[in-house]
Amino acid sequence: MGGHLHRCNACGGETILYNSCGDRHCPKCQGAERAAWLDERARELLPVQYFHVVFSIPHELTPLAAAHPARLYTLLFRAVRETLLQIAATPRHLGAHIGGLMVLHTWGQTLELHPHVHVIVPGGGLSPDGTRWISCKPGFFLPVRVLSRLLRGKLLAFLRQAYDRGEFTWKGELAGLSDPRQFNRFLTTLYQKEWVVYAKPPFGGAEQALKYLARYTYRVAISNDRIESLADGQVTFRYKAYAHGHRWRRMTLTAHEFLRRFLLHVLPRGFVRIRSFGFLAHCVREEQLARCRQLLGAAECADRVASSAPASPAMTPDDLLRCPYCRQGLLELVWRTLRPRVPELLARTWHPSLFDSS
Repeated sequence: MGGHLHRCNACGGETILYNSCGDRHCPKCQGAERAAWLDERARELLPVQYFHVVFSIPHELTPLAAAHPARLYTLLFRAVRETLLQIAATPRHLGAHIGGLMVLHTWGQTLELHPHVHVIVPGGGLSPDGTRWISCKPGFFLPVRVLSRLLRGKLLAFLRQAYDRGEFTWKGELAGLSDPRQFNRFLTTLYQKEWVVYAKPPFGGAEQALKYLARYTYRVAISNDRIESLADGQVTFRYKAYAHGHRWRRMTLTAHEFLRRFLLHVLPRGFVRIRSFGFLAHCVREEQLARCRQLLGAAECADRVASSAPASPAMTPDDLLRCPYCRQGLLELVWRTLRPRVPELLARTWHPSLFDSS
């Protein structure tokens, strides 16, 4: 993408700064967007316990996710939202109208397709008449077994409705599902499985909830620091083996297979993978948050977080150009290369082996 070289006018140290591609799937270009998004979310935090809930789908659905990502992920978001709102509104569980933020996460440590939704949700909600704040029990949000089974029922019902409307095309390994009898057997198998849902409170309260948000927003399938080598058409990268004591291990794939796995997580153009619901829904967020804070008798959580943090001096233009090595001199531009046009970029990266059908 091009870049520019800077040299310190004091120590002579050289720093290369590369142009940003700006793509939301790039592992190097999302830092500023993530920081800005988190700054906005900080002002929405409430002084209550927060919970982190994860909803996963069975591996039998991953071929459908690969073939129809936008449709399946949209249905998954809808099922997660309705599951949480319905269970929370039930009087014997919580009896409240809740709100939360959902983030779609599609990958596992080895880049295989593993769609699941992370939800950060305050531990409580508004009473049906909006006159009281109803809190969860300390350390407990909602029963995960109930959440799991309702999610299963809702998502499979949505899939049945989409099937009846002809919203899916059945090709390749999914071709057999075009037969209604095969599709019914497919759904029956999924009904018989226990789906994975878990919930836990982020330790440290609202500030820890922000860290969870940072971890799962504007993130891609793999960061550059996990890639150890690219040699002889083989890519070696590190991954954390959760089934073996969270130990770091290495995996080597062909470049073609590595790219295939990475591209499984490139979302359709325009697809929104960060969504809110309940009293945090965009259309009612400002009004509902003000009501929540009024009932909790609390000032804005953002003010509390800001007041507890040490004040930092304002950045000056010279601070942005300060040498990262000596911290004394300023960086001066030595040379730059222009951002290439798309045809030039394709010409630089094209290689016959990438398109070898064998």
